[in-house]
Amino acid sequence: MTTIPTADDIARAGEAIAAHVRHTPIIEIPGETLGIDATLVFKLEFLQVTGAFKARGATHYVATQPIAPAGIVAASGGNHGAAVAYAAREFGHEAHIFVPTTANPSKVERLLSLDAQVHSIGVSYGDALDAAAEYLAEHDATSIEAFDDPVVMAGAGTVAMEFDEDSRASSGRALDAMMLAIGGGGLAGGAAAWCGDRMRIIGCETVGTASYAAAVEAGEPVTVPVSGVAADHLGARRIGDVPWAALSRAKAESVVLTDDEVLDAQARLWRLLRVVVEPGVAAPFAALLTGRWVPEPGSRIGVVLCGANVVMPAVGRAPIVETI
Repeated sequence: MTTIPTADDIARAGEAIAAHVRHTPIIEIPGETLGIDATLVFKLEFLQVTGAFKARGATHYVATQPIAPAGIVAASGGNHGAAVAYAAREFGHEAHIFVPTTANPSKVERLLSLDAQVHSIGVSYGDALDAAAEYLAEHDATSIEAFDDPVVMAGAGTVAMEFDEDSRASSGRALDAMMLAIGGGGLAGGAAAWCGDRMRIIGCETVGTASYAAAVEAGEPVTVPVSGVAADHLGARRIGDVPWAALSRAKAESVVLTDDEVLDAQARLWRLLRVVVEPGVAAPFAALLTGRWVPEPGSRIGVVLCGANVVMPAVGRAPIVETI
């Protein structure tokens, strides 16, 4: 596969993972009801297995690449760890997921439910990363990158492929722009690789997780401090080299939102669609609500809602918005 996945690479990825992931639906909302002169088309990717788009990339990697005898290793109690555990189980491999002892018990329970071998070590994710590296050095195992890998990014790109094709099928009209949250850049980079120059790509981040905005300003990926409400799901300290190459080639735009703006958008999505997504996932919607990105009048704007892994209390009580 080329460094930046081609549209053909992404189409083949779609075939490879079709039996193992969900083809998630879309829903259209007249923007006028929100004071936006555009049709908003939401891709409900939070309905994906494991609750986030990352299942696509991990599954594509496991489905198409050699996996060492000692299984697959990841240091993540979040969406990447769950995706790796799911993909490993689907294809009959062991998954060794390293998390700190301070990890939310719900994260550990989730990984165990996916049949992962969970290693609780240290008090920080840095400790977990070090332990994962030691395990890899001592065992013949495979590590899967969370976003900075062309195979993983091709799998993530199937989100945009489905979105593009389903929008055309439902309305006979292509999207004019696709808006996506950016963490390490795998999802947005995959969308840029699929769409090329056929539509505008808008990457949306929070002030505390603005790795893409910093790279745009510097002209290359740079390390940024991470903080705020989206830190645990968009908080890559540096955008990946492969995503950066794809986003740069597509001239993807950058929008940065405050924590309050994404939290407001998260609440509005609950009122509008009755879904609770992770705070950073609401960043594209926040960009529209705040007017930080304004669509062309009458345009058709795609908004990817890429994950909804939040802790829920007992049935009948209000949701607790805490990402896992």
